[in-house]
Amino acid sequence: MNYKISPLSYENIDGVFSVELTSFENPWSKQAFIDEINNPLARYFVLENENEVIGYAGLWHIIDEGHITNIAVKPAFRGQGLSKLLMNELVDYYKSNSLVFLTLEVRESNLVARRLYESYGFKIIGERKKYYQNNETAVLYSLEG
Repeated sequence: MNYKISPLSYENIDGVFSVELTSFENPWSKQAFIDEINNPLARYFVLENENEVIGYAGLWHIIDEGHITNIAVKPAFRGQGLSKLLMNELVDYYKSNSLVFLTLEVRESNLVARRLYESYGFKIIGERKKYYQNNETAVLYSLEG
């Protein structure tokens, strides 16, 4: 495997959108990703294997805080630890930019993602009842210091 991580760009946006469509019940639109390219607060990292987009992750950098917006890996590539490559990029960005904390929300039922976040030291700080379209609770996490 020949993995490469690069910033989100117009050249890889179709691949990112493909990952999005196969990863989420209520996916973002392609236009939403175009908007993120043009958003000065957004930082997105795209994971490729042999020039095929197989995953991506993003965050918003707001003053001295970070908020993870999405992280996804194509279903055929899951279970290989690739989400850790993307999380490493997000956490490295958090540390290298001296952010005070990094937050995210995740579906209460997404135990695989929750274990991943907890393995990086994220702590539960709350929840949002009926946050998702199917009324599922969002669990809020934060990484500090």
